[in-house]
Amino acid sequence: MLTTVKIPHFIGGQRVTPEGARTSPVYNPATGEKTAALPLATPAEVDDAVRAAKAAFGAWASTPPLRRARVMFKFRELVEARQETLAAQITAEHGKTHSDALGEVARGIECIEFACGIPQLLKGEVTENVGAAVDSHNLRQPLGVVAGITPFNFPAMVPLWMAPIAIACGNTFVLKPSERDPSASLLLAEWLREAGLPDGVFNVVHGDKVAVDALLEHPDVKAVSFVGSTPIARYIYATGCAHGKRVQALGGAKNHMVVLPDADLDQAADALMGAGYGSAGERCMAISVAVAVGDGVADTLVAKLAQRVRDLKIGRGDADGMDMGPLISAAHREKVRGYVDIGVAEGATLVVDGRAHRVPDCEDGFFLGGCLFDHVRPEMKIYKEEIFGPVLSIVRAKDYDEAVRLVNDHEYGNGVALFTRDGDAARDFVHRIQVGMVGINVPIPVPMAFHSFGGWKASLFGDHHIYGPEGVRFYTRLKTVTTRWPASIRAGAQFVMPTSG
Repeated sequence: MLTTVKIPHFIGGQRVTPEGARTSPVYNPATGEKTAALPLATPAEVDDAVRAAKAAFGAWASTPPLRRARVMFKFRELVEARQETLAAQITAEHGKTHSDALGEVARGIECIEFACGIPQLLKGEVTENVGAAVDSHNLRQPLGVVAGITPFNFPAMVPLWMAPIAIACGNTFVLKPSERDPSASLLLAEWLREAGLPDGVFNVVHGDKVAVDALLEHPDVKAVSFVGSTPIARYIYATGCAHGKRVQALGGAKNHMVVLPDADLDQAADALMGAGYGSAGERCMAISVAVAVGDGVADTLVAKLAQRVRDLKIGRGDADGMDMGPLISAAHREKVRGYVDIGVAEGATLVVDGRAHRVPDCEDGFFLGGCLFDHVRPEMKIYKEEIFGPVLSIVRAKDYDEAVRLVNDHEYGNGVALFTRDGDAARDFVHRIQVGMVGINVPIPVPMAFHSFGGWKASLFGDHHIYGPEGVRFYTRLKTVTTRWPASIRAGAQFVMPTSG
């Protein structure tokens, strides 16, 4: 039975629960139970949030960066102290294991820590005497109201990739989290206010495409950050740019792990298990394709993986010792099952079939067992498309050059890994591969917060990667000032291009 609990928006420092709104159900994926009703924002409610952010912008942008950093320091302290609470909320609505949720929170905290250094990050450059008695300096200034549209798979981490840096740079922020697991965003909003953030600087509006379009089309929203699937990323980028906004839109992935014959195959198998089946494969950096290079490598890998996949501990995310929880929704589970059906029909060998997996006492939960395919070919749909579930495909390559071509020819270019003991091969791989994030014996090469995250090709739309130094550049505008004082002016009117002479 649908509970009467309604999850509010957070606008101008207050929880706002609209009456009579369209709603969307929020589920506990482990049980299939409807736990809350989520009001879906109207364009007018999105406008309320943007107006609150716009009203707060002037004073916040004028706040010294050191004082903005002190709010971030306090916010970091609160999130770290309450990480168990935040992780439990993530598990309740997303379904991932508690340990995985804690890992998500830890990576989000790292981005808050990076934002704490904003006084240093916003320092400009000065050149004395660019011309005779002429000096030049530059500085970075905030954009205004910016928006973030975030996915279901990381309901805390991805908002923390965006908001702390945007806010520390002096912007005000409107977050539209996923309607599937929205509550973590409200905890972040409350804790930012407790940390001393002025009302209106951070706002949360829930919704679907209506709310997204209202943000993309709103004249007072200056920039939009998005993380999600590639079709939606294309739409976000095109629509936002058409309305004059700065846009970074991170899309989907089909991440490969290339395994060379000299690799430690036990280490490679362990890495594939965590990278392929962690968080039920619902990660944009999940390894979904293992490219086994050379004679015998694929057979050995499959033999090592098959029993490991069958032995996965799958159950409620809040239960002890689980490797994997449920998928986010019944519809998504059926979509992933459908891909497995397609793979079988296309002629791939289904070594481990998890489609019929059931969890005792959670018969209505959205569970799917781990699936392992062998003999997958590049023309197959299960190779081309992002499945976003616990499905790992083995592709066989006769040599290293064929493996590199496979990766480079794919539509996506988010992440890739190479497992080898050969330093020369690793160096060549890094140089030749057409992918934005590369791991050498590291299966999930997510950069630390003081670098930046982003793919190539159909995995990124826009000029900037997210968080880190690229995040600071995305959320600020460069201003260059050239100065000469009247006492140094000796000439009359000049009608030629100024030079440094």
